[in-house]
Amino acid sequence: MTTDRPGLWGHADFLRLWAAQAISAFGSRISRTALPIIAITTLHQSESHVALLWSLYLVPGLVLALFAGGIVDRSRKRRILIGADVFRAVVFSSITVAWWLGALSMVHLVVAGALVGAASALFQIADVAYLPALVGKRYIAEGNAKLEATEGVAEVTGPATAGVLIGVLGAPVAVIVDAATYVWSAVMLGRIRTKEPPAAPVPSAASSTWQTTRDLRTGMHAVFGHPYVRPIIVTLVVWSIAGGFFTALYTLFCFRTLGLDATTFGIIVAMGGIGSLLGAMLSRRLVHSIGLGPTLITSAIISLAGALLIPLASGSYTRILVLLGAHQLISDCFSVAFIIQAVTLRQTVLPRELLGRANAAIHICTSGVIVITTLAAGWLAQLTTIREAVWIGVSIGLIAPIFLWPLRGLRSMPEAASSSTELARATST
Repeated sequence: MTTDRPGLWGHADFLRLWAAQAISAFGSRISRTALPIIAITTLHQSESHVALLWSLYLVPGLVLALFAGGIVDRSRKRRILIGADVFRAVVFSSITVAWWLGALSMVHLVVAGALVGAASALFQIADVAYLPALVGKRYIAEGNAKLEATEGVAEVTGPATAGVLIGVLGAPVAVIVDAATYVWSAVMLGRIRTKEPPAAPVPSAASSTWQTTRDLRTGMHAVFGHPYVRPIIVTLVVWSIAGGFFTALYTLFCFRTLGLDATTFGIIVAMGGIGSLLGAMLSRRLVHSIGLGPTLITSAIISLAGALLIPLASGSYTRILVLLGAHQLISDCFSVAFIIQAVTLRQTVLPRELLGRANAAIHICTSGVIVITTLAAGWLAQLTTIREAVWIGVSIGLIAPIFLWPLRGLRSMPEAASSSTELARATST
């Protein structure tokens, strides 16, 4: 459904999807900021326990992804998105209720994080597969750019708002705001009227174990067997090592090593949102200027190199704020520029019927690495210091762009291959 307005601005159902994700992205920044703060300041947990919280946030989604790819490809994706939103709203509400009753514990926080992590993984797998079905491949790049710009706005407003809310109301109460945003998202998704294309057929004579194995193998072959997608996924796997260290240690580093308060922490993270906005605007311009492959390589190098500013943050309060703020601006800007083109590339060259299984395979590879490195980061931080562990994670991340070198000659977005050809290639394993 379009009007005379250009591009997706006239696509009413995309605007509903955009509105849904804009508000839920804002709320998710609040809970992302609040959960480790609850563990650190309300429940007084150690470095390894905070790392465990993040690991168990990811593990259920990793397990679910083993089954989710084929389910997403053979289901109505919008229903999955709505169900995941409602489920996350209920689980996050339970944290605030438990705190009000004086019954909040680390076990409750870990279980709630695990459940939300599983639902978020399912949402992410379905979401990336849903966009091409909603807008068509012609508008994928524009759609991804708009959604990533929204993530940037959420990164600006969410953490800063979280810092204020946590300072005024306390972290356990701030989480309820995220629950409300998931309800909003579910309502907006429910208003979408565009009919999805028919889902992939459901196998009739296959055991669940055999079909899960086949779906996973198909997804892995789709991403690692494609000459354009494989370098990106290998890069993301190595990038995820640095991501695991960042996930486990950044909040601890800011609060315990540098002594920042919640409001200052929120403002620093909000600088990343400004960087994300710049990256969303810069991404396609970079492609037009230097080509797709060089954009991917350059964006990855600058983003990962920007993380060196984190362990360098020391000394005066002003120096710390400048270095951490510069990291958020630079790294988030170029990581978003990379993500927009990387996601658009795989949505373009892989057939719609395989996107769920491909997304699940990618989620398993990247999240699996993050789970392991998150635990390792917490252990290293206790064995050495938080700053030294951060240095290790940042240094490993610098290796990732090397694997993008095969894409250096790719100048523009390639044409989509025949769905039947790609399906036959991926399912012939």
